[in-house]
Amino acid sequence: MEIGKIPTEVLKEVIFSNIKHRRSEVLVRPNIGEDCAVVDFGDYVCVMSTDPITGAIKDIGSLAIHISCNDIASSGVEPLGIMLTIMAPPNTTKEDLSYVMAEANKAAASINVEIIGGHTEITDAVNRMIISATAIGRQAKNKLVLSEGAKIGDAVFMTKHVGLEGVAIIARDLEEKLKDKVSYDIIKSAQEFSKDISVVKEGILASSVGVHSMHDVTEGGIFGALWELAEASGLGIEVYEDNINIREETMQICKLFSINPMRLISSGVMVITISQDKKDLMVEAFNSKGMDITEIGKVIKEGRIVIKGDKLIDLEPPYVDELYKAFES
Repeated sequence: MEIGKIPTEVLKEVIFSNIKHRRSEVLVRPNIGEDCAVVDFGDYVCVMSTDPITGAIKDIGSLAIHISCNDIASSGVEPLGIMLTIMAPPNTTKEDLSYVMAEANKAAASINVEIIGGHTEITDAVNRMIISATAIGRQAKNKLVLSEGAKIGDAVFMTKHVGLEGVAIIARDLEEKLKDKVSYDIIKSAQEFSKDISVVKEGILASSVGVHSMHDVTEGGIFGALWELAEASGLGIEVYEDNINIREETMQICKLFSINPMRLISSGVMVITISQDKKDLMVEAFNSKGMDITEIGKVIKEGRIVIKGDKLIDLEPPYVDELYKAFES
């Protein structure tokens, strides 16, 4: 199989089909496009999500915190605790572990989440450090937002700009390869994208306005996330590619590696659906906080298409993330 996320059809056939035992307390189970598990705790629910960091070398402590907490935020929930499992190769030093944990602690403090446990192990089963993080949050049951909540006619929005995480990883981990090909300013600016990886503030703000669904953009990029959002809701979607926000740094770096930025891992970006009568209220709320938000599509009854100029293109499921092209080259 190819490196990256397991294809949707394999996920359904091999993974989901083998999860058969059920408990009544579990309200949200594994599903395409659904970021979190939800467990009934009476008036409240416990919301959980887990993610590994495998595609980056630098900043993995920070990324581990933000990536899992972003999933919690996509349910409109403020994360309160996170558990970290670190698997490190035999050549790892105490200084390496100390750096990663200091980085993780700084990231956790920035979004007011506590590292509440985990596991750390040196093993020859990996050739570079791998971190898996599980984030936990609590939410009133009637305020929970799910990816499956999109409704026909909803306006579709994105926050920030596409390729955010992927371009930051490339600019940091492959800086030497970039030096002779793009300007110093472009590289340094792209590296700074990593400061915008969190979507916790966006998720909580959007939830307060009354959105129908949210989904954070990870592997597979914004096109993958939009397809997953539609799949989770069993609906169609039309996407206006010309409206999608993309930075000059992203265009230059993606061009070097023949990367499609619309299929590039983009943690830090949230896709949101909201009713037409509330969308202006949401835009006003985001603008008042100095947060970028852009309308990029509409939820429809059936069909998943991208509109680019006068062309209609099928919106396909997520496949191998474009980030791997940079490292393969």
